[in-house]
Amino acid sequence: MAEILKGNAVVSQSGGPTAVINASLVGVIEAAQANPNINKIFGAVHAVAGMKADNFVDLTDIDAQTLEIVAASPSSALGSSRDKPNADYVKAIVEVLQARNIRYFYYIGGNDSANTCKIVNEEAQKLGYELRAFHVPKTIDNDLRTTDHCPGYGSAANFVARALQGDDLDNRALPGVKIDIIMGRDAGWLTAATSLGQQREDDGPHLIYFPERRVSMEKFVSEIKEVYSRLGRCVVAVSEGIKDENGVVWAKRIAEDAEVDAHGNVQLSGSGALADFLSSQVKENSDISRVRADTFGYLQRSFAGLQSETDVVEARETGRKAVEFSMQYESGSAIMKRVGNGDDYAVEFERTELKNVAEFTKDLPDDFINEAGNGVTEAYKAYARPLAGSLPKTEYLANRDRA
Repeated sequence: MAEILKGNAVVSQSGGPTAVINASLVGVIEAAQANPNINKIFGAVHAVAGMKADNFVDLTDIDAQTLEIVAASPSSALGSSRDKPNADYVKAIVEVLQARNIRYFYYIGGNDSANTCKIVNEEAQKLGYELRAFHVPKTIDNDLRTTDHCPGYGSAANFVARALQGDDLDNRALPGVKIDIIMGRDAGWLTAATSLGQQREDDGPHLIYFPERRVSMEKFVSEIKEVYSRLGRCVVAVSEGIKDENGVVWAKRIAEDAEVDAHGNVQLSGSGALADFLSSQVKENSDISRVRADTFGYLQRSFAGLQSETDVVEARETGRKAVEFSMQYESGSAIMKRVGNGDDYAVEFERTELKNVAEFTKDLPDDFINEAGNGVTEAYKAYARPLAGSLPKTEYLANRDRA
């Protein structure tokens, strides 16, 4: 346990925005406002980039009414950044933090953000500056290790489940093949959530493909043709990070000049190239005339007015817990452990070391993927339903008994 430290605090948001990342921000602010060891609360505009440039807003006395609106707003209210700071970058940050007597550092983000938090913490120690660095988890990808799930995932899961409900009904009305590309660079958690709105035995998505399972183009097309021949239509959900039979990411394979960010990640979500490629392959290798494809892209993560009930509550509490843990430990990440399921769903919050979260990703488990590797199991749905929350009931009349 660390000794109590008095000073100012900084909070920032990094990486891709979500529908509830601002709820975590509000949780941090609320807990910091109530903590006697924290004097002023600074918000870093555009994360570490803002810290380096000494670009802050004062959040110390922000009122409760404004905070409620912020908590319900999507995207990152302080702006974001994907900068990966090196030693010189962090040295500049620490000099700014020191000048403002900032002793508490709260960084909201995914695994790359946890790694950034870890780097800032380590470099501050080397420079002899006492700083409490805490990571507040978020990611719609749900791929952070140690935690049961990530704030942001439930709301994005709700969005893609609703989108596929509508897309499936659209496909019933005008039958054909529909391919939807879902976010998920390294793990298929969000793509799996497209299954959560299924109500009838023949509801789509009929096929779901994940980065965790390699798929050849031959297998991809043949499985679509089988469903189409059986149902007269086929809805397909595909993770943007799916790999071919040799383990090469399909999107990377077809991109001539793949864009890469500061963390070495290939840009996958800003292009419709994968969707166009897959639909063209189905057209060229089958006699199916109507083949359509959409890339959901960034719509999945910041859709206004669509927050999972569970997600927004847990996101806010995660921010509060990060402040609470920072009074006891020198650094860490605030994570969730599931202690109940179904109607008894509940979580408890724990603190883990930054090294347990930083950089690495968590795959969709084998028991959540069906034997054929093209769909989910009931175990996945039982896991995900409490996180995504309620979904609308739908009806279709053309399959009723003929008059």
